[in-house]
Amino acid sequence: MHVVATAGHVDHGKSALVRALTGTDPDRLPEEHRRGLTIELGFCWTALPGVGDVAFVDVPGHERFVPTMLAGVGPVPVALLVVAADDPWMPQAAEHLAALDGLGVSYGVVAVNRSDLADPGPAIARARGEIDATSLRGAAVVAVSARTGAGLAELADALARTLRSLPAPDEDADVRLWVDRSFVVHGAGTVVTGTLPAGRVATGDRLAHDGGTVRVRAVQSLGREVPEAVGVARVALNLAGDAAVERGAVLVTPDAWHRTEVVDVRLRRAGGPAAAALPPDRPMLHVGGASVEVHHRPLADGLARLTLRRPLPLRVGDRALLRDPGSRALWGVVVLDPAPTPLARRGAAARRAATLAGADGTPDLAGELRRRDGLADLAVLRRIGVPTADAAAHGVVAAGLLLSASRAAGALTDAERLVREHDAAHPLDLGLPPAALAARLGLPEALLRAALRAPLAMADGRVVVSGSGGLPPALAEALGTLAADLAGAPFAAPTADRLRELGLDERGLAAAARAGRVLRPAPGVVLPADAAERAAAWLADLPQPFTTSQARVRLATSRRVVLPLLDLLDRRGLTRRLPDDRREVTGRRP
Repeated sequence: MHVVATAGHVDHGKSALVRALTGTDPDRLPEEHRRGLTIELGFCWTALPGVGDVAFVDVPGHERFVPTMLAGVGPVPVALLVVAADDPWMPQAAEHLAALDGLGVSYGVVAVNRSDLADPGPAIARARGEIDATSLRGAAVVAVSARTGAGLAELADALARTLRSLPAPDEDADVRLWVDRSFVVHGAGTVVTGTLPAGRVATGDRLAHDGGTVRVRAVQSLGREVPEAVGVARVALNLAGDAAVERGAVLVTPDAWHRTEVVDVRLRRAGGPAAAALPPDRPMLHVGGASVEVHHRPLADGLARLTLRRPLPLRVGDRALLRDPGSRALWGVVVLDPAPTPLARRGAAARRAATLAGADGTPDLAGELRRRDGLADLAVLRRIGVPTADAAAHGVVAAGLLLSASRAAGALTDAERLVREHDAAHPLDLGLPPAALAARLGLPEALLRAALRAPLAMADGRVVVSGSGGLPPALAEALGTLAADLAGAPFAAPTADRLRELGLDERGLAAAARAGRVLRPAPGVVLPADAAERAAAWLADLPQPFTTSQARVRLATSRRVVLPLLDLLDRRGLTRRLPDDRREVTGRRP
């Protein structure tokens, strides 16, 4: 299916043209027929050769109903702009064209209607000049008469050519349906309608909105009940749920969107020069089918921060409009960041503007990392529309966070400096706890642990500089004597008396273990640093599996040493403990 929205000045024949193309009257309210103008959005459809079903969203042309018109064109990718051959270029035509330009609508057709009442040549020339200064430049301009039918075939052909040139929507995209009508059907409950731009909605689906979640009882499209609708499509959904879903609400795939009240955007005066006046402090934001008052805070020329009165699900690259209800001026909006950091300090706005200077609304993981100072929450990035499948190629990933490669390198340089400074000041307390070090670096601990590279390593629950000297001379000398003691019998751990004789107290031994000079499988048991690997190699000589007693004899040690040492080998995967308490060497390399 394709969806086309009308646009144009009141009484220029938008509804008449839609009626002539489809055979259906889009005006459904008695008041609309009595007054001869469209008040609410109208919907009808037809089939065009080569493109299939085409639904039309017919919008009001009167200046009092511009918000309703914007709700109709917001989610629709193609416009049918209608002007009259027997009228000059009118204010609502200009305003509607400015709105389409601000929304970046680049697919459309211009119909010069009532060409049976006046020469359409001047209106065609004026329309061509106007649209070629907007995003609709190059669109076909067709003279037509809804009353006589002249030009209808040419108009249908122009629409079909335009629709065939549209890019294919993503059928697997997350759902975001802006509700443009909501009503209650006796015996069925709440029914909402809207334009589905992408994705699919099926019976039984659950969708989220401001008030909670709803279940889709039934799906209709073009007046027929269907098992599912695939965007682009006009849909009507029968909903089940406790909270009311009203016009202006938005239904989304649960947990897939970031609902935001603060968004950074790029602004462009629609239908006027870029140097035009700034929006007022409190303009209206029109996005999709929603209309929300916002607070406008300029950041720099063409950049602004908007604070919304109610949260909306927005993504990078979304197009919207700012409208000044007083002057009726319009600004096109491109969403740059729906999850920006707060502006707290003096000069923060200028710094933020510099950060956003190169952003154009294209979702880009590398650019987002730069704009977020090298640290990003992957779940948030996915919800604002940034692809994250190759996150690991951009840096370090841990605990759902991404740290850029450049920031990780800088953090490791700072971490090594901090550890070395600490070691120099506290030679018997080598290394720093990872939580404390991460806090000093301004990083989550999980990212610090994942980013560690030589010469930094974890030892005894602390971040240490591997192989660094730094031990006091007396301690180093005592460890040298201990190494000589163990040279011939590496598993004959020294007694407590021998350790005291060497001057090796608990603090000294802890520092030696963190420096990788000794292995301590249990309190009071001190072995060479490579004792685990050497023990596994010696035990591999035994018939497999072996008992604890056989291990004790092979290692020439005591039960005080062999029991915790075997437990350590199990934990490291060098040995495997069997149900009968025997063990076998796994053959795994340390």
